[in-house]
Amino acid sequence: RLLSKPEMISHFEQEDDVWMEKKIPRSSYSGDKPCRSMECSGVFNSEFSLRRHRKDHMGKKPHKCEECGKDFSRNSNLSIHRRIHTGEKPYRCGVCGKDFSRSSNLSIHQRIHTGEKPFRCSDCGKDFSRRAALQIHQSVHTGRKPHACKVCDRGFTSRSTLARHQQDHAGDKAYVCDTCGRGFSQRASLYLHQRVHTGERPFRCEACGKCFSWSKDLGIHQRVHTGERPYRCEACGRDFRHRSALKRHQRVHTGEKPYPCAVCGKGFSQRVHLQTHQKVHCRERLPGLGSARAGAFHSQGECQGMGAEVHNMDQA
Repeated sequence: RLLSKPEMISHFEQEDDVWMEKKIPRSSYSGDKPCRSMECSGVFNSEFSLRRHRKDHMGKKPHKCEECGKDFSRNSNLSIHRRIHTGEKPYRCGVCGKDFSRSSNLSIHQRIHTGEKPFRCSDCGKDFSRRAALQIHQSVHTGRKPHACKVCDRGFTSRSTLARHQQDHAGDKAYVCDTCGRGFSQRASLYLHQRVHTGERPFRCEACGKCFSWSKDLGIHQRVHTGERPYRCEACGRDFRHRSALKRHQRVHTGEKPYPCAVCGKGFSQRVHLQTHQKVHCRERLPGLGSARAGAFHSQGECQGMGAEVHNMDQA
C-alpha cells in the first residue's frame, strides 16, 4: 500500500537513525568518552544519542496523541507511538516472519540471525547485539545498580528487573504453584519455578553437555570454559568468576567476620572455616569422641547443636 505523508516521514527518519547507528564506530558506545548535553547536563554514550536528545530541547511538543494525550516534538514520533494503540507492525523479519512496529527494532532483531554484535565492553572485550545489554553488563565491572526500589532500597541494573521486583511488594501473587503452593506475581516466574519440581533443564552447555534449568546458570557455568572472570576486586585487582566469590574475598580486606562460633564467640569470614573450627569443640567437650567421629559433623547446625547441649550439661 502507499504510505501517507506522516508515515513516509516516519519511515525515512527511522531509516536515517539506523544508518547513523551503523556509521558510528563501536568506541562511540563504549562509555569511555561520555557526551554531555549543554542544555540539561545529561550524559550519553554516543554523539548519535546526544544529537537525538538535543531535539527535545529545541521547542515545544505540538503533536498530541488523541488516544492517551502524550505529546511529541516530532510528528514522526507520534506516528510511531500510535502503533501502540493500533497494534500495527509494518516491518517483518524475512528470516522468521516476526513483525515489528519500528524499522530500528527490526534491525536490532535481525542481529539474532546474523550474529552481529556491534557493542563491545571496553573492560573485558565481550560483544553484545544491543546497547542496552552492554550497559547492563557493564554494571558487572562498575557495581552500579542505578535503579533502586523505593520500598526496600534494593538496587537493580535495569528498569525491567526493578519492575518485576516491585510486583513482589504489590502483594498480588495470583499465580500459585500446584506442587508446593508458592505464589508468584507473574506467570513467567511461576513457569520458571516449576522446573524445580519437574527437573527440566533446557539449557545445555555446548562445550561439556551439562544442562541447566535457567539460562543465567548456564551463562555462569560457561565461564569455566571461556576463562571469563568479570568480577574484579578494587583493593588488589584479583578477578573472580562469581560475584559471591568476590564478596567472600573482599572480607580479607575489610576484616568482616559474619560467622561467629556459638560456643566460644570466635568469628570467621567464611562458613566453611566456622564448620572446621566447631569440630575442635566437638573433640574438646566429648573426650571420648574420636577425630573421625568429630569429622562426621559437617553442618553448622549439627556442631552448634552439640555445643549447646554440652554447654547446658556443664551448667547443670
